[in-house]
Amino acid sequence: MGIGPFFLPMAHDLGFSRSLLAGIISIGMLFYGLGMPLAGWLVAKHGTKFVLLTGTVIVIISVIWTINSRTPLTFLLSFGILMSVGLAFTSPVALTPLITRWFTRQRGMALFFLSTGSMAGIAVMTPVLTFAIQSIGWQSTLLWFAGVFAVVTVPVALFVMRENAPPGADLLPGAVNSVSSRPGAILPGMAFTQALRTLPFWKICLGLFACGFSMNLLGTHGMPMLMDHGFDAMTSSTGIGLIGLVAIFSTMFLGRLADRIPRRNILATIYLIRGLGFFALLVVGTHFELYIAAAIGGIVWAGSIAMSSAILADIYGVRLVGILYGWAYLSHQIGAMISSWLGGWGYEAFGTHWVAFGMAGILLFIAASVSMRLPQKGYTLVPAT
Repeated sequence: MGIGPFFLPMAHDLGFSRSLLAGIISIGMLFYGLGMPLAGWLVAKHGTKFVLLTGTVIVIISVIWTINSRTPLTFLLSFGILMSVGLAFTSPVALTPLITRWFTRQRGMALFFLSTGSMAGIAVMTPVLTFAIQSIGWQSTLLWFAGVFAVVTVPVALFVMRENAPPGADLLPGAVNSVSSRPGAILPGMAFTQALRTLPFWKICLGLFACGFSMNLLGTHGMPMLMDHGFDAMTSSTGIGLIGLVAIFSTMFLGRLADRIPRRNILATIYLIRGLGFFALLVVGTHFELYIAAAIGGIVWAGSIAMSSAILADIYGVRLVGILYGWAYLSHQIGAMISSWLGGWGYEAFGTHWVAFGMAGILLFIAASVSMRLPQKGYTLVPAT
C-alpha cells in the first residue's frame, strides 16, 4: 500500500507514462493475489515461518533487481511480478491461520489488531517514504526499505512466532469442551471444493473485490490525485498517512466490538462509510477539509479484511480458513489490479479522477449492502448442491 510516494518519481525517472506504470502495478496486484493461495497452501504444508522467510528472501532479490531495471519488461518482471509474489508470502494470508488457531473467544479482536500493523505502515511509512525519496531518490529508499523489512521480519519469524497453539487457546476455563458443539462452523469434513460452491464465500469475495479496488486505488493514485488538485507532496502524503494513523486507534476500538456484535454489521458499516470517504476526498479543497475527510475515512479504513477472515472462520471453521482466505483475497487483488490501471488510464483519457474514485465509492456501497446478507455468527450453513 506504499506505492503512492513512489509513483510519480518512478514514472519521471524511468520515462514511463502514468498509464504504463499503472499497468505494471496492476499486473503486480494480480500476482500479489495469485501468490495468496500458494502462500496459504505452503503455510498448511510447511508452516508460517517457512513462508515468511521465503517471502523475505524474494523481496530482497526483487528490490535489488528493481533498482537496476530501466526497461518496461525488466521493471514488470522485478517490481511488478517477483516483488508482488514475495510480499504475498509475507502478507496476512500467512498469519491469519496462525492467529485463528491461537484465538477463538477473541478471534475478531486479534484479527483486527493484525490489521493495525498495516495501518501503522500507512501512517508512518507514507510520509517517511516521501521524505526519503525527496532526499535520496526512490532507488535508495527502496533498498533501505528492503533492509529494514528483513531486519524486522526475520527475527520475528525465527524467535517470536509459535506454530502450535495450546489446547483451548484463549478460551475461558470450562469453555474448551463446549466450543466444538456450537453450531457456528461447517462440519469438519466439509471439503474445500464444497465451500467454494456456497454463497457466503462469494459474498465475501465481492466485498473484498471492492476493498482491494478502493484501498489500492488510494495507495497508488491518492497522492497523484491530491497533487493534481493543488496540494503539495508532503501535504498529500500527510493526508494519506492520517488515514492510517486514525485507523490504528479505530481498529483497537472496533476490534473490541468484533466479538460482541454481529460481524456482518461491522463489515457493512466499514464499507458504507469508506464509500462516502472516497467521494469526500474528490471534493476537498483546503488542508482542513483534507485532514477531516482523511480522519473520518481512517475510522473505517481497516477491518474489512479482518472481519472477512473472521467470518470465514466462523462459517467454515479454522481448518479451511487459510486456503479459503487465500482464494478470497485473490478477488481483493483483482479489484486492486483493475483500480491501479483505471486510476492512470482514466485520468489520461478523461482528465479527471472521478472515473476511478467515483467507481470505488459505488462499489463500496454495493459491498455494504451485500455484507448485511452474510450469515450471523452461529449460523449453520448447508452447502449448495
